[in-house]
Amino acid sequence: MTAALARQGTRVPVPADGETPPAARRRTRRRRPDDGPPRWQTLLPLGLYLLFTLIPFYWMLLFALRPAGSTALVPWPVTGEHFEKVWNDRSFGTYFLNSTQVGIASMVMTMAVALAGGYALARFRFRLKSAFMLALLCSQFIPGALMLVPLFETFRNLQLINSMWSVIIAETVFQLPLSMILIGGFIRNVPESLEEAAWVDGCSRLRAFGAIVLPMLRPGLIAVGSFAFVHSWNHFLFALMFLSSQDKQTIPVGLNTLIGSDSVDLGALAAGGVVAAVPVVIIFAFIQKWLITGFSAGAVKG
Repeated sequence: MTAALARQGTRVPVPADGETPPAARRRTRRRRPDDGPPRWQTLLPLGLYLLFTLIPFYWMLLFALRPAGSTALVPWPVTGEHFEKVWNDRSFGTYFLNSTQVGIASMVMTMAVALAGGYALARFRFRLKSAFMLALLCSQFIPGALMLVPLFETFRNLQLINSMWSVIIAETVFQLPLSMILIGGFIRNVPESLEEAAWVDGCSRLRAFGAIVLPMLRPGLIAVGSFAFVHSWNHFLFALMFLSSQDKQTIPVGLNTLIGSDSVDLGALAAGGVVAAVPVVIIFAFIQKWLITGFSAGAVKG
């Protein structure tokens, strides 16, 4: 075949001495035993895990979309009566707005303080720095329930009980240790020589941080911000203990009100669960690339 192509004037690539032809390389690559397991050995457990994860979500959607009293496994005909009930009759519109305010405020405060603390941990040397880092790590083992009484007394003295700020401050404080560690690890991956070059050009430390370091921290900030927002959005205990007025409650507490002492409205509860889950799913769908990059970069020392 090669001779025929040569007679027709077609240029045939000739492999160099010692080089394996492409077809032979493909055959060799298929036969190599160190290429890893077959694809089905990876896809099968991932598919089972995905099925195990999605079944509860489908069950929740099923109860939320099918009419009351129906036992069908497919939500048909689809109804929105449960969503209308929880949004209007059960004040989920107010709960949704309150959760959004708490989540955004906690996210902004956590990111601001974690930036300052993480920069100090990454760039400065000070006495007892290792002990401080150890204290930050150990604080993650303290459950929030153990701090309810001292926090309640503190907020009562500050006249913050039944105020949204009590929940925002509590959420921010409990998220700061991990956020500072992540931001500090990410800042270590930014070469300090870039800041030193900016100092030589006349920039202050603050200006060099804003112009050089901060733009490189986008994945880390997105990771920390999303973690803070989702944690505040889903947290139940602080809102239950520090907020007494119904018009200041958040979505997790609102979901708890749908569970009666004698009966449970499964359709309304499922619709409330969908309302609580959809914003978080949408956020993670848009930021998943930045989230994975930020957590992986902040978890190791560069």
